[in-house]
Amino acid sequence: MSSFHERTLVLLKPDAVKRGLVGKILTRFEDAGLKIVALKMAKISREFAENHYPNTPEWIRGMGEKTLKSYQEHGKDPIQEIGTDDPMEIGEMIKGWNVDYLTSGPIVACVIEGVHAISVVRKLCGFTLPADADPGTIRGDFSTTSPVIANELKRAVRNLIHAAGDPEEAAQEIAYWFPEGEFCEYKTTAEEVMF
Repeated sequence: MSSFHERTLVLLKPDAVKRGLVGKILTRFEDAGLKIVALKMAKISREFAENHYPNTPEWIRGMGEKTLKSYQEHGKDPIQEIGTDDPMEIGEMIKGWNVDYLTSGPIVACVIEGVHAISVVRKLCGFTLPADADPGTIRGDFSTTSPVIANELKRAVRNLIHAAGDPEEAAQEIAYWFPEGEFCEYKTTAEEVMF
């Protein structure tokens, strides 16, 4: 695939669907000159949600370490808040909350295609934690939640959207969510003007 047709997976999570933000969010990608080449709405099972994640010890530890860092930045004691300061235990806890979150309502899954689609989509989404996302990004404009708040409520950070982080992750996630390769090939007027 040429650099003009890079693809990435985007998930509009249950909070985005329930808040009626699907159209506004998809418009952001189209306004940036990207196109939607696959789209579906689904209510997924726990098993499907669990298998969406890498589930490697490194990934689980990384989630735990990010949470510990957030606690430190906000002057919170993780043992007092969630009963542990072990990054692996915290990572497993957060993974469970993420699965609960993804299965709490319908998700809109789509494949976005275009020039530098992976990096452009991630810029449009904004920082993973909405409280730290810049204004003008999807997360910065539509949410202010943080890990500290989410952990107090014993739930995942409701950050509206997921976007693959690199070409390998994008390829794996696209194959997982769209195993039949249900892509629509077409040329947008933006492509004709820009290229």
